Amino acid sequence: MDIVVYHNPDCGTSRNTLALIRQWGIEPHVIEYLKTPPSRALLAQLVARMGFDVRDLIRQKGTPYAELGLDGPDLTDDQLLDAMIAHPILINRPIVVSPLGVKLCRPSDVVLDLLPPMTTPPEIKKEEGVPFLKDAPVAPADPALVANLQAANLPADDLAEPGRTFFAYETLGGRPVGFGGYELQGEHVLIRSVVVLPEVRGKRIGRNILPLLLFRAREAGAKRAWLLTTSAPDFFSRAGFKPVERTEAPASILATRQASSLCPASAVLMTREISF
Repeated sequence: MDIVVYHNPDCGTSRNTLALIRQWGIEPHVIEYLKTPPSRALLAQLVARMGFDVRDLIRQKGTPYAELGLDGPDLTDDQLLDAMIAHPILINRPIVVSPLGVKLCRPSDVVLDLLPPMTTPPEIKKEEGVPFLKDAPVAPADPALVANLQAANLPADDLAEPGRTFFAYETLGGRPVGFGGYELQGEHVLIRSVVVLPEVRGKRIGRNILPLLLFRAREAGAKRAWLLTTSAPDFFSRAGFKPVERTEAPASILATRQASSLCPASAVLMTREISF
């Protein structure tokens, strides 16, 4: 399989992605895009094939993003592309191109979507020592999902109602580690049902599940994530969520069963933009 990786060797996510591809027995064509940037036409084509907005591909941290005023909502895609070509450090990474598609692989686990199936993949860990995870859709009535949510005192009464999407997570070797889900409300999404199995808690698994869940929500069209929590505001704060008053949430989020009745009034409402 021919795979191209637009790579930044100084980026841990990019290194993890490249390492996983090689563990799959594939030697990709690696392009260090800071040295050899893509043309403007190619960059626009890559964005289009991802199905994301141009803005989704812009990296903010450690770049001249703020200095160039790129947070302006009135900037056109053409203006954003011009900035990325003039300053390649603004191009987020890694971008992976394979016969199965094109993706910005943040988190690096996403690259599994672009690799051929492997009968017995090994247990592989990232540089930071946490395992790569794969996700798979799971039915709302899945007994393990229901049991683990109930054991964690998370809402489970509305799982079968329309508009819910749930995933099961496991390591590459097939060890189950947790669940997560969301309710899509246009460009807003309610993150819910994030639970790590008891036997793997304390091993930073939740920090792997959440970015992958946010990526799936963005693929489904969401641009801003919301959640309610009574027990884990610190965990979600470390993932970029900020507490807000309920008056700041859109009506569609406040109308969800979780916000309107299932979660207590003491639950903290938190939000963040879905960006990579």
